[in-house]
Amino acid sequence: MFENSGYDPSSLGKQLCEYLRDSAQRTILYWDAMRKRGNQYLEHQEKKAPHVLRFDHELVIDGRTLSKPVNYGLVKIVPPEGVAIDERKRPFVIIDPRAGHGPGIGGFKADSEIGVALQAGHPCYFVGFLPMPEPGQTIEDVMRAEAEFLERVVELHPKADGKPVVIGNCQAGWAVMMLAAAYPDLCGPIILAGAPISYWDGVRGINPMRYTGGLLGGSWLTALTGDLGNGKFDGAWLVQNFENLNPANTLWSKQYNLYSKIDSETPRYLGFEKWWGGHVVLNAEEMQFIVDNLFVGNKLSTAEIVTKDGTRLDIRNIRSPIICFCSKGDNITPPQQALGWVPDLYDSADDIRKTGQTIVYAVHESVGHLGIFVGGGIAKKEHREFAENIDFIDCLPPGLYEAVLEKKSDDTENIDLVSTDYISRFEGRSLEDLKALGRIAEEDERCFAAVKRVSEINLGLYRKLLRPAVRAMATEESAEWMRRTHPLRLGYKIFSDDNPAMENMEDAAEKVRDQRKPVAPDNIFLSFQNFVSEGIATGLDACRQWSETMSEQVFFGIYQNPLLQAMLGLQASDAPARPAPGKDPQHVALVLRRIQELRDGMDKGGPQEAVIRSIIYVRMPENAPDERGFAALNRIRKEHAPDITLADLKLLIREQGFMLLIDEQRALETIPALLKGNEDNAFRLLEAIRAVVTAKGPLSVPLEERMARIEKYFLNE
Repeated sequence: MFENSGYDPSSLGKQLCEYLRDSAQRTILYWDAMRKRGNQYLEHQEKKAPHVLRFDHELVIDGRTLSKPVNYGLVKIVPPEGVAIDERKRPFVIIDPRAGHGPGIGGFKADSEIGVALQAGHPCYFVGFLPMPEPGQTIEDVMRAEAEFLERVVELHPKADGKPVVIGNCQAGWAVMMLAAAYPDLCGPIILAGAPISYWDGVRGINPMRYTGGLLGGSWLTALTGDLGNGKFDGAWLVQNFENLNPANTLWSKQYNLYSKIDSETPRYLGFEKWWGGHVVLNAEEMQFIVDNLFVGNKLSTAEIVTKDGTRLDIRNIRSPIICFCSKGDNITPPQQALGWVPDLYDSADDIRKTGQTIVYAVHESVGHLGIFVGGGIAKKEHREFAENIDFIDCLPPGLYEAVLEKKSDDTENIDLVSTDYISRFEGRSLEDLKALGRIAEEDERCFAAVKRVSEINLGLYRKLLRPAVRAMATEESAEWMRRTHPLRLGYKIFSDDNPAMENMEDAAEKVRDQRKPVAPDNIFLSFQNFVSEGIATGLDACRQWSETMSEQVFFGIYQNPLLQAMLGLQASDAPARPAPGKDPQHVALVLRRIQELRDGMDKGGPQEAVIRSIIYVRMPENAPDERGFAALNRIRKEHAPDITLADLKLLIREQGFMLLIDEQRALETIPALLKGNEDNAFRLLEAIRAVVTAKGPLSVPLEERMARIEKYFLNE
């Protein structure tokens, strides 16, 4: 039997003994790792302000001291030894998600969002939170507190050449969008990492998480959970939802990976579990707002959220560049949900430009949700490029762009203008490019609109019929008991030293380490073990796929029913299920007035306006600004026009770009008027223009023709 298999029958017994010894040792070491995990969990929970930040920090503002107290706080990151900070560079403010886990994931590793910002010389701040909310705290209170945090950061950096960069990870992304919409003058560029904004968006067969609200009958269950928690919502339930998305990993692969690599994997496993198990609590009102307005209502992407003081949170009011980073491998925030708000709000890329908004997006091919803001490879590439080129992004003309990162080589033109291993280029895109990633169909949107109305009905029924009895039964003691006995929390506690069964595990593990003899990698029984593991993971994944398929079919089977939609007032002949937000008449009038002002001001200014206008004109057909061009322009600005600040340069680029869009011919014909009195400097100015427009390589024939046209205007030929 074994003669043709390549295995020596006489060695099988030896391999079996070696495997059994190794397996027994790994088992003991595995359970010791689980014991450490449990102890770590209990120690972490006992801290007043638990977090997983690896950077030293100093408290700047305690949110509990504000006029409307919140459990959030602003800290300043202390740069590690050897890292120099340039106070002229704009500060970075990283806001972590409060989606069931504790704070710190944005600075969990040296190679992180905080790490790359510090390495680029930017002052860095972090917004975290305590495990328990303040009494009566609302989402709007948190938004106002974060606005005060940003105001304080601006005060601390009067020499900074720009407003703070604000990074919102996951759940914090939509919170940052609300903040910037309500306070558009506070934020500099906004980076959204894996942030869901358009919750209904997606395609059938790929994005199953969006069906959850409909399958549960809406948000009434959120209200019930909050009432059972005596006014508080346990974030462990949110973490449980994440766990359920990938049962193969939750029930097997994560633990098997620890077991099979126990000699090297334990530190990484414990580090991650420290954050993953750091469950926090929200006020019931906070969670209800999130579910009703975002998860089920999907109101942010169509400007339907109105604050208590009457402010409409319209993303179109944001004046700062918005950078959306998402991934096709993210099953929590797929690209459709991260980017769907753009076609929700705008009719075309021209519409974006007229509004004066700059939107940049980058879509990774495979990284998972946490990897977007935790992965070291992502930090070293995408986040590093965003940090290094944030001033360039802030100066991009309004429009829709895709960030394209190209590895530099020895053949790269003007390589001295590239500060990292990659060249950042921002290629102009249309809404059709976003829709090509996948877009919710009109008939599917009607189903989600039905879910929204069913949710409102069920929530109203719960509040009238069941809430009084539930609240009468709930006490703070019963709520605390529910939190303590949550399955996820018990999964940590049960294997800690509090469990007598784990009493001798530490000593046993120490003895095993002294006698440890790992099995050879080519051991046939180890290979069979891995084969069985792959089969288990595959089986669990098949169950997941079956469950997702059934969930999708049940969802559409219920909510696509014409009778149900008719009963809910969603007949096919009616208006769209979720109408796009209308054009604000005041905003339209403002845009028209601004266009006329720009048209009238085309012949006003000086050489700097002429230079910027010419640079934009020459490269305009490509619509793909390159960091080398900006670096060359910035170098010229510092050498020859140091009085022009980065904010001035941004305004110049935006205004001159608008002028070319409004009336290209008149914008060119008025260049001689801008050069009046500076005709003797025409050749020097043309050299500067050519240096910038050729920074990424020689001009093509069509672009060379545009450059020749500029030369005629400068030389008045």
